[in-house]
Amino acid sequence: MRFPTARALLGGVGLLGLALLTPVASAAPATVASAAAPKATAVKASADFTGTVDVDGCSGSVVRMPVSTDGDRALVLTNGHCYEGARPVPGEVLVDQSSHRLFRLRDRSGGTAAQVHATKALYVTLTGTDIALYQIDETYRELARDHGVTALTVAGRRPARGTAIRVVSGSLKQEFSCRIDGFAYRVLETANVTEDVVRYTPDCDTGHGTSGSPVLADGKIVAINNTSNHDGGQCTLDNPCEMARDGAISVHRGTGYATATYWLAACTVPGNRLDLNRAGCLLPRADLRRAPAVG
Repeated sequence: MRFPTARALLGGVGLLGLALLTPVASAAPATVASAAAPKATAVKASADFTGTVDVDGCSGSVVRMPVSTDGDRALVLTNGHCYEGARPVPGEVLVDQSSHRLFRLRDRSGGTAAQVHATKALYVTLTGTDIALYQIDETYRELARDHGVTALTVAGRRPARGTAIRVVSGSLKQEFSCRIDGFAYRVLETANVTEDVVRYTPDCDTGHGTSGSPVLADGKIVAINNTSNHDGGQCTLDNPCEMARDGAISVHRGTGYATATYWLAACTVPGNRLDLNRAGCLLPRADLRRAPAVG
């Protein structure tokens, strides 16, 4: 989990308690898998930053859902750990939080096409996923007409293993190309647990500043970049580990991970509104904390 460099790092909170990790580690010792392939990034001139966003040390994107219309207020998606307010603790979900977050929208070449402010944070959590979804004043039609900004569409289905992907950072103005290596049942990092996580092949050597970057397959967002293990540490900050269904813990040094986004599509209804009670919606609702609606 690559936190914005200007923010304080998360403290050493015990992950699910030592009672979870110690027995599992004893029964199935962690293994470290070194990256076998060289790290590679796309040449900047060949990259396409359309729809990406610089989010003050993190990356993000202007997104639309399968049910979005041109007249809807546009949405900006990044990681929950990039939220500017008090970071949600495990089990906490924030909705409709007042926000005036500044976003720098990128054009195709990576230049700043426009600067816009959020009106509110619709949804923020680090529980089960790592998502912050904002709403801005401008509609998709206005962004396209006034600034030439085109939103990226969130795919409504889970991607497949082996899919070719691009991880595009609007903060670093850098693009990474690789494939989906597979899916981790759980990824553990300090006190945070994410589920059904996309695992990259080694070519996507992401790092600080890439948090929240859209992961694109066939032009649609299938995930957003979340974290990577660079040092081989076990379940610590910037050194996530994986937990299998049987509880076995493994460490994959040099591996990057992304948060699934088809969860969002399943929870969105016309008008770009989230309905967490909708059938098929997988977004967490535990300990839901609501602020008075704004905007």
